[in-house]
Amino acid sequence: RERRARFVGKNGACNVAHKNIREQGRFLQDVFTTLVDLKWPHTLLIFTMSFLCSWLLFGMVWWLIAFAHGDLDHSTRLQRDPGEGASGAPSSFVPCVTSIHSFTSAFLFSIEVQVTIGFGGRMVTEECPAAILVLIVQNIVGLVINAIMLGCIFMKTSQAHRRAETLIFSKHAVIALREGKLCFMLRVGDLRKSMIISATIRMQVVKKTASLEGEVVPLNQIDIQMENPVGGNSIFLVSPLIIYHVIDKNSPLYDISPLNLHHHEDLEIIVILEGVVETTGITTQARTSYLADEILWGQRFVPIVAEEDGRYSVDYSKFGNTVKVPTPSCTARQLEEDKSIM
Repeated sequence: RERRARFVGKNGACNVAHKNIREQGRFLQDVFTTLVDLKWPHTLLIFTMSFLCSWLLFGMVWWLIAFAHGDLDHSTRLQRDPGEGASGAPSSFVPCVTSIHSFTSAFLFSIEVQVTIGFGGRMVTEECPAAILVLIVQNIVGLVINAIMLGCIFMKTSQAHRRAETLIFSKHAVIALREGKLCFMLRVGDLRKSMIISATIRMQVVKKTASLEGEVVPLNQIDIQMENPVGGNSIFLVSPLIIYHVIDKNSPLYDISPLNLHHHEDLEIIVILEGVVETTGITTQARTSYLADEILWGQRFVPIVAEEDGRYSVDYSKFGNTVKVPTPSCTARQLEEDKSIM
């Protein structure tokens, strides 16, 4: 049988494609989140175009101001006859912006105003109040663009899923006996020394189900009860932990045996780890999933924590290693029935 598509990938990415969205305008109502969610090439393109468009727009405004005030004609006459200003009317002419000869010089002045370079060759005079107003407006627009774009880039570089890259899960999950009961187990660890505060972990079974009325639910999500060495869902993730789920009568895995485990192509167990990053205070989430052929029956994880020189040492080279252990080749239901008979 063909292997089912994953709902959640091993790297935590959700394998869901959104199609035929008719209300595209909703994305524009939250522009900042839309910019943050864009890919880096698109973000950098928008970042560059926003500055170029604003420089060109205000460059055109400065050129129109100079043209309306006659600065361009006066500059042309001075270029043709540099000695004309020695005596006559042109010597008393005061332009709105000095040294504006063409649109190119107006564009350069627009860049100088917005990024506050100020080479000194061009400056606004008190001759035109409109030019002073445009100067104020362009400075405000430049500050707004800087705030939005720099904030967007900061959020993209400090997104929570970057921290989740160092939260790792074992490649395989295992089913073996623990305290006389069949348990579904996996190992989770954190590669960084900075901790995940208030870390919680939960598991779900995703499979195709049908109701009594014939309604088919292609991705039915069922929460499953889990245990960990600390108790409850909260974990203290200083060293790798083995998280386990006791397969009892309330478990979706209650009737699964090693013989029919790999025939459950629609079975997928999702593991979600959430917590607050200690260094940034941002909530992060790491996800993974296990299909039926990634669950090993009758094996358990090898120990990887040892005491060396008064400290606890973790050997991550053995993080996903397992060993075979004696395990009944029956379902949890049959195991409980056998115990009740005995």
